[in-house]
Amino acid sequence: MTTIAIIGAGRGLGAATARRFGREGFTVALISRTQDNVDRLAAELAEHGVQTRGYAADVQDRPTLAGALERAASELGPIEVPQYSPVPRKDFLRPVLETTAADLVAAAEFSILGPVIAVQQVLPGMRQLGRGTILFVNGSSAATPNVNVAGTSIAFAGESAYGAMLHEVLAPKRIHVGQLIIPGAIGGGDPLYAPDALADRIWNIHAQPGPFRTTAGHGGTVR
Repeated sequence: MTTIAIIGAGRGLGAATARRFGREGFTVALISRTQDNVDRLAAELAEHGVQTRGYAADVQDRPTLAGALERAASELGPIEVPQYSPVPRKDFLRPVLETTAADLVAAAEFSILGPVIAVQQVLPGMRQLGRGTILFVNGSSAATPNVNVAGTSIAFAGESAYGAMLHEVLAPKRIHVGQLIIPGAIGGGDPLYAPDALADRIWNIHAQPGPFRTTAGHGGTVR
């Protein structure tokens, strides 16, 4: 049995993705900053028959994040699918003229260094399996810079570039790297952005590997 590790797991998209992959026989590692939160979420998912366990880690604390992924692989099974989808912190979501160097340091730790640490931790196991999918989930500023959220616009660009390069070099090794851009509010009323609908998109990125970037929304734009 293999594992999906959801980094930034919460009760919306994270829980929906856990249920979707759980139905396909995956065990689920839930990773978020607070142990109590992931323990409660794990208990709720268990009621749906999902085999899961929670691990506390802050993506800006690199040793803790690597340690959580290491424990998850040891306790639940090899990580076949790491999903990097934490919600960006509001304190570095500032307009471009108000964005400081310190804001960008925090954003880069969150959206560039965190993904690098996660990938470096799980990639040896994925290579040993000989398959897998690395998933990045981002908002629209990863594709179109937004002057009102400069920190994520800049850091998401770095995350996107990292993912695109991984996609190029890992595809021949049967490891797919995909990014889902979500340009609307998750659970905001549009059925295309409902957590379960997005979880289906995420499953399809894994089950039917294609290009690096997929954009959720009307028309299902893929590029």
